Amino acid sequence: MFVEIFRFLIEIGFTLYAAAFILRAWMQAARLHPFNPLTRGIAQVTNWLVLPLRRVIPGARGIDWASVVGAWLVALVYVLITVLLTGYSVVAALPAAIGAAALMVLKWTLNLIVWVTLIQAIMSWVNPHAPAMPMLQTLTAPLLDPLRRILPRLGGLDLSPLVLILVAQVLLMMLSHIAMRLLLA
Repeated sequence: MFVEIFRFLIEIGFTLYAAAFILRAWMQAARLHPFNPLTRGIAQVTNWLVLPLRRVIPGARGIDWASVVGAWLVALVYVLITVLLTGYSVVAALPAAIGAAALMVLKWTLNLIVWVTLIQAIMSWVNPHAPAMPMLQTLTAPLLDPLRRILPRLGGLDLSPLVLILVAQVLLMMLSHIAMRLLLA
C-alpha cells in the first residue's frame, strides 16, 4: 500500500515539474512576455537546469530546446525511479528508459495542451476579462487559430477548443498504443 502511495506522489511531483519545463518551452515559442508573473515563476523553478543546458543546446526556430531536454531529463529520472521501485535493474532498463522518457514528455505535453485549453475555454465563459486570459489566449492561439480558420462559427460559439481537446485525446490514445507495442516487442 505504501509503495502505491509513494508511486502516486512521485508521479504527481515529476509530472508537475516536467510540466514546468514544457510550459517554459511553450511560453517561449508563443512569445509570452518575459515579465509575466507565471513566466518568471516558471523560469525561477527551471533555471537551475535550463541555463546550463543552454550553453550546450542552443534554441532554434523559436524553440527552447534546453527546456525540452530538461523535460526529457525529468522524465528519464521518473522512469528510472519507477523501474527501481519495481525491482528491475536500472542499468538493464536504461536503453528502453530513454525512449520511454521521450514518450512520457509527449504524453505530458498533450495533457498540458488539454488542460490549458480546457482552462482557457472555461475562463472564456465564466470570466473572459480575467487577468489570466491574455496569457491563456497567447498560449492557445497558435493551436486554435488554424482550427478556427477551418471550422465554421456557429453563432458566436467557438468549437476549436473542443476539436483541439479531441485531437489531443486521440493522439494520447495513439501514443499509449505505440508505448504498449514497444513494451511488447
